[in-house]
Amino acid sequence: MTATTDSARSSLEAIRTEIGKAVVGQDPAVTGLVVALLCRGHVLLEGVPGVAKTLLVRALAASLELDTKRVQFTPDLMPSDVTGSLVYDARTAEFSFQNGPVFTNLLLADEINRTPPKTQSSLLEAMEERQVTVDGTPRALPEPFLVAATMNPVEYEGTYPLPEAQLDRFLLKLTVPLPSRADEIGVLTRHAAGFNPRDLHAAGIRPVAGPADLAAARDAVANVSVSPEIAGYVVDICRATRESPSLTLGVSPRGATALLATARAWAWLSERDYVTPDDVKALALPTLRHRVQLRPEAEMEGVTSDSVISAILSHVPVPR
Repeated sequence: MTATTDSARSSLEAIRTEIGKAVVGQDPAVTGLVVALLCRGHVLLEGVPGVAKTLLVRALAASLELDTKRVQFTPDLMPSDVTGSLVYDARTAEFSFQNGPVFTNLLLADEINRTPPKTQSSLLEAMEERQVTVDGTPRALPEPFLVAATMNPVEYEGTYPLPEAQLDRFLLKLTVPLPSRADEIGVLTRHAAGFNPRDLHAAGIRPVAGPADLAAARDAVANVSVSPEIAGYVVDICRATRESPSLTLGVSPRGATALLATARAWAWLSERDYVTPDDVKALALPTLRHRVQLRPEAEMEGVTSDSVISAILSHVPVPR
């Protein structure tokens, strides 16, 4: 491990500390956001309203020396409101392209499932190809580029379920649960002391990592070794989801590569240059839960994606 690698790891870990100045608890979600940064992946945050999903992403943005923009997804939002559009200039009698908010490093897509599928799909090319095509001309997005999308549970009124193809574009789906009693008391204590969630600068959050740190960290993660046994373990887990009687849709090969990538990032954050089975297990739920689809009868019986994946993890043989 080089000094540059150690410095990059320290910077990435400092992000977690900075976010903690604004968000009480939610450590798994914070860790997931850092893993996504390392893997050049996108994150979906699901939770009921009022559990600090938006605050979490805003705090992440404030702790990074990156450009960030926020889009509030609503039923009347148009694709061009996200990607940008051609605007006629009367002075030159020509059309010029006006960048939409997607042209940024960190895009906060707030309540993404409150907008119809047509607008949801406007992010597909941006997330996968890291470019936007308007009038036949592809336009590259800045690097790094990360979409952090929040969504309310699908049973909430006014939501549009995300299509499977778009869900698969998200590296991680992180659940943001209601806080414990102790954490909720901590939230109230901070507010009583004058904490203002709309003023993160006053809360003491400062940029602690930038593009150079991310680039060094990503290079280091790319050098984390993966044994053939670990690769086989990841494949066995994903293949088991395709054979599960509780699922109509199992994990695709893209999901398998995503699990390997997140496990490597977690291994590097844990100061190891090789992946262990425990790294795979630690990231299996957030990486795979949105890539499977339950059978209606299983859903009626109270089965969840998490419970199916957890059962698979307990049955698939672990390499020695």
